[in-house]
Amino acid sequence: MTISEWLDNKEAEGKNVSHIVLPDELANEEAPDETIFFKEIRTCSILCPDNHPFSTVERFGHWYYSRGRDRENGPLSSLPLWWIFTKDEELAIIRAESHI
Repeated sequence: MTISEWLDNKEAEGKNVSHIVLPDELANEEAPDETIFFKEIRTCSILCPDNHPFSTVERFGHWYYSRGRDRENGPLSSLPLWWIFTKDEELAIIRAESHI
């Protein structure tokens, strides 16, 4: 089962899938069909292992997965990840751009 099919099934069950957590086996198995947007703020070294603010929009079938980590006061961020699943590409991009 693909991520798109799984989301369709959950939506058909009447669940709000906008902030649903994917099962680990789905999240780790499938690569996105397309990455539409990506931006990361990484002013330190590319080798820095810490958490940096970023936003991305990935397409899985007819679903868009907008996710990222908000910016804090500096190059690193300890804020939790945010995400939204939507069928609206424009909404996904607006959300990603507004968080970075």
